[in-house]
Amino acid sequence: MDCGIFTSKTVLLFLSLVFWVAGAALAYVGAYVIRSYDSFDSFIQDKYTLVPAAIIIGISVVMFIFGLVGCCATLRESKVGLSFFFLIIMGMFAAEVAALVFSFIYQGKIKADLERSMNEVFVKYDGQGADTEAVDYLQVQLQCCGVMNYTSWSNTTWFSSHNNTVPASCCKNSTVCTRRLDQPDQLYTQGCEVKLERLLQGVLGYAMLVILGFAIIKFFGMLSVCVITCKTGSQRSGYQPLYA
Repeated sequence: MDCGIFTSKTVLLFLSLVFWVAGAALAYVGAYVIRSYDSFDSFIQDKYTLVPAAIIIGISVVMFIFGLVGCCATLRESKVGLSFFFLIIMGMFAAEVAALVFSFIYQGKIKADLERSMNEVFVKYDGQGADTEAVDYLQVQLQCCGVMNYTSWSNTTWFSSHNNTVPASCCKNSTVCTRRLDQPDQLYTQGCEVKLERLLQGVLGYAMLVILGFAIIKFFGMLSVCVITCKTGSQRSGYQPLYA
């Protein structure tokens, strides 16, 4: 059996079988990105930042269905089925490339978007309401205080109206904390903007690596279909079985 044909068939069959695993992995990544962004949605005003995650989840759903199509087309040795499978792979490849492009575009906008939105939310901090809960959650989870650092609170209404103190969520230990800026050893001193930016960059980078990996798999799948189509069309009258 021609080595190129055998290899191409094996690649396509393997690609079909891993579609389910790939779909599950992409669904997890998409959900993880959305969950991470949703935890800090008060600081992210640009909802287009969730476009890559939405694309990932959409791809994962169709991958479960199309994995079955590809597997059947390969086992039944159907040229029509393989041609349809090629179109499926190409469409997914294009969608994954689009997700990568969106990710690259937003990666450079994270810092500016965070700085603007975080300043707006921190200024609204009043000890109650959704903005207050978001700020407290952010500071406790990331162990940070203020936008740039703990002294950023001195520019807020909360600070001046509460005897020049910061919120309790800035304290390392709330039971022994005066919340005063002149006792920084009791407070988280690092700013929240840098920590949140690092977190989001890490999540986005992880998602981009996964998308790139699956895009490479799709590329080799399309190449395998082309090899089989060309060789069977010019050298054979029928499709060779995988086990031949």
